[in-house]
Amino acid sequence: MRLKENHHVYVIELAKDVLYEAKFKKANPDYVTGKACVYVGMTGHDPDTRFDQHKAGIKANNYAMKYGLRLMPEIYENLNPMPYGDAQYMEVDLAIRLQKMGYGVWQN
Repeated sequence: MRLKENHHVYVIELAKDVLYEAKFKKANPDYVTGKACVYVGMTGHDPDTRFDQHKAGIKANNYAMKYGLRLMPEIYENLNPMPYGDAQYMEVDLAIRLQKMGYGVWQN
């Protein structure tokens, strides 16, 4: 039986003002000035729908709600869709890889 591929990882670009948040800054000691700040998540919804939910405060991450600018499909669209377990793994893996590239990253 093939697992349902109906989950997505997504990346939201955050406004640079998120760098003034102590918790965000502390979580990104190797942030490279000029790189994007992002929120990485996973969802059973379409990423566009999930972004709208964050902005509306529905099951929202505070940083995504307050600082979210746009989705960055150029980073994730080739990964989707995938089974739930793969999405759980990919959310963390993608966040780690982006952080190693100097991005400011929040993932929870």
